[in-house]
Amino acid sequence: MENELSRKRAELSGDAVRVLNARTLASSHRRLAELVRPGHSVLDVGCGTGAITRGIAELAGPDGRVVGADTNAELIRQAREMHSQVPGLSFAKRDVFDLGFRGEFAIVTSSRVLQCVAQPGAALSEMREAAEPGGLVLVLDYNHEKLRLEPEPPASMQAFYGAFLRWRAEAGMDNAIADRLPALFRETGLKDIEVTPELERTERGDPDFAARIGIWAEVAASRGRQMVRDGYLTEPEREMAEREYREWVKETAVSQTMYLLAVQGRRPEEETADGEAGLACP
Repeated sequence: MENELSRKRAELSGDAVRVLNARTLASSHRRLAELVRPGHSVLDVGCGTGAITRGIAELAGPDGRVVGADTNAELIRQAREMHSQVPGLSFAKRDVFDLGFRGEFAIVTSSRVLQCVAQPGAALSEMREAAEPGGLVLVLDYNHEKLRLEPEPPASMQAFYGAFLRWRAEAGMDNAIADRLPALFRETGLKDIEVTPELERTERGDPDFAARIGIWAEVAASRGRQMVRDGYLTEPEREMAEREYREWVKETAVSQTMYLLAVQGRRPEEETADGEAGLACP
């Protein structure tokens, strides 16, 4: 059973949802944007409010079938409200450990989802089952331990970020999941594994620099309050980290690099009864 603590700490609400709404397929899941073709069937696991899912449906076109799945009923409600007019697109409340789809999709994908679960291998196995034989599984995720901010942010934010990583890890979340994905893919029986670096870098002067590097102020404003309730820092420490980081972004920050990998693999065309790859008859 999935760790309930990780599930609770991964829940999104309030200000944190703005991060989801700001994402697009082209900017936030680039490898997937290269792979989707008209008529494709695609399952987007952990779709949130559907911003990326909508872009998938627009590429797949009216002859495609795109399903966004998320365990959060409120996010699914918002996704339906904002994107229901897009042909071929639908949303379903589903758990990543019990998707309920079997061999139905040419592409099964998740973006920044496995970093938030305590049993990523079990989630990946369920995604594999949803892919059709020969279908593609594509996961995009972070190694939070490799975040680079230049120059160093205020000490208050450094302390906050260290507490943030501990808060996640002690709930069973893997802060370095991106670099562990290829091994997980192999263990899950996926083949033809490819890794595409998608480092997210922003520099002062970029049009969206303040919003992108400012994400950690938003984390302090949203996750930070959860961390205070869980005893990982005090409210004055949280408030100082948020305030001093916002000032740093405005006056001092030069760049941010977030370490992000897209890892893809195929479900074998032929499998034995126990799920291992088999050989087709001549």
